[in-house]
Amino acid sequence: MTTLRELFWVLALGIIGCFVFFFALGAISLTDAIGVTVLVGVLCLLWAVHGATMRHHVERRHDPRLTHARERRGF
Repeated sequence: MTTLRELFWVLALGIIGCFVFFFALGAISLTDAIGVTVLVGVLCLLWAVHGATMRHHVERRHDPRLTHARERRGF
């Protein structure tokens, strides 16, 4: 299940990147492709929420080697 979740986020980032690339080239107009623009906007919002939640989870993880080294030094 983790692999599918990671695959989704990689594909979402790829879609966002492609959209921004083609928008920068002028191949996509935001008003002409309103459905795609909304979809990419939702993906950007989901990506931001995902990044914020993953940052919160990563901050809670501790490397056991660092904990062991700190305890060995007496701190």
